[in-house]
Amino acid sequence: MENFIIIGVFVLLGMLFRRLEAFPKDSAQVLNMFALYVSLPALILLKVPQIVFSRDILTAALVPWGMLFLSVAAVLGAARLWHWDRASVGVLLLVVPLGNTSFLGVPMVQAFFGAAGLPYLIIYDQLGTMIIMVTYGSMILALYGKDGSVRLSAMVRKMLLFPPTIALLVALAARSWPYPEKLAQALQNVSLTLVPVVMTAIGLQMRLRLPRRVLGPLAFGLSLKLAAAPLLALAVCRMAGVAGMVVDVSILEAAMPPMVTAGALAVVAGMEADLAVAMIGIGIILSFGTIPAVYWLTRLTA
Repeated sequence: MENFIIIGVFVLLGMLFRRLEAFPKDSAQVLNMFALYVSLPALILLKVPQIVFSRDILTAALVPWGMLFLSVAAVLGAARLWHWDRASVGVLLLVVPLGNTSFLGVPMVQAFFGAAGLPYLIIYDQLGTMIIMVTYGSMILALYGKDGSVRLSAMVRKMLLFPPTIALLVALAARSWPYPEKLAQALQNVSLTLVPVVMTAIGLQMRLRLPRRVLGPLAFGLSLKLAAAPLLALAVCRMAGVAGMVVDVSILEAAMPPMVTAGALAVVAGMEADLAVAMIGIGIILSFGTIPAVYWLTRLTA
């Protein structure tokens, strides 16, 4: 409950700041870039060395990739059926497969599973969401961004220079060398800026009145991301006889609302900004009800 309150407070602050002349119009973009270049890399550097690899983590690593293929197929099918514009399709292809598995995932998993669920969250986020963002996400940004085309050299350069990617590679290389206490504390302090910064940015961008053109893609995207995809993943795991905390944490992670960073990058890339912001903001609000519901279903079917 404390995590929910903190998130809600910063979103409301962002909505308030948007009405104040003291805050420039590009304040949200500045905050998003700070989170991307500073807060998120600090969190990755802090958490990746804590991963303990075992057979159980395979499920946590595979579920996000399954969600990726399911989401892409569903979005492309719906886009062809309802003839959505290219900018809206690009947003859905980017933000539906990519969940808020670290920003919101950490407090949610801690609330429902305690510290025991965090190792599975880290695997899901780092070997799933993060790698998907760097590889698949870069491709979608190149294909559906302002240029409308993709060049292999440009995509590879974006992947290698993506700040979270650099942090991930450094953290993996440093697994055998524990951080000095002061460095670990510094990373902890910097990573704590992630939630207030991104939640405030969401509030700054949130609009209660949405253009009619985005309502169809918005309803479909959120229904798929918050309900259909995680419930299908749960059904597949149960039919396959896979159970345990690793499955439950993975399903909860699959039910997270769209990734804040993905939405911000969609806006920067020139895609449908109203749809991207609505997917993030409204997705977070709705997730306060859908995530507990998904958790209840995982316990009911265990």
